[in-house]
Amino acid sequence: MSVKKITTPLSDDTVLSLKTGDEVLISGVIYTARDQAHFRLIKLIEENKPLPFDIQGQIIYYVGPTPEKPGEIIGSAGPTTSYRMDKYAPALMKLGLKGMIGKGKRSNEVKEAIQKYGAVYFGAIGGAGALISKSIKSNKVIAYEDLLSEAVRELIVEDFPAIVVNDVYGGDLYEEGRKRYENKYAVND
Repeated sequence: MSVKKITTPLSDDTVLSLKTGDEVLISGVIYTARDQAHFRLIKLIEENKPLPFDIQGQIIYYVGPTPEKPGEIIGSAGPTTSYRMDKYAPALMKLGLKGMIGKGKRSNEVKEAIQKYGAVYFGAIGGAGALISKSIKSNKVIAYEDLLSEAVRELIVEDFPAIVVNDVYGGDLYEEGRKRYENKYAVND
């Protein structure tokens, strides 16, 4: 299987071309947001106010990077557990969010919204934040600076490594991987 190179913003065709298990290298602009930033984004939606960035076709990376050292663009930037954003993700997908990057399983509600709105959930490798940060070429806080590491940032990335966990077709890498493992190591009586 070859690695797919994709660019942001994601088009519907790009999302439709991705299948669970695909390895991807993402280039372009991605945005960061965690729990508190998501809460504020949803509040803006509820108040019918504009978001701090155009969400159409975009990817949100669930990360709270560590402070950068002198001469660095960003500190360690490993993914955070995604389920904490599950209650917010469907509303953002409804507005045009096409991708999310994090670690861990998603709720059934999020998986259904991925199919309904034509989006994709990418997994990044937890514990590899220092390596992931090497693909980040620019880092700018664009909203909620008071949240410090959890502020919304605009990142420019080049060949950001990820894997498709949930695709628009209902695929789930966690479920498929578990089944493969259970089939491979099944005990025959």
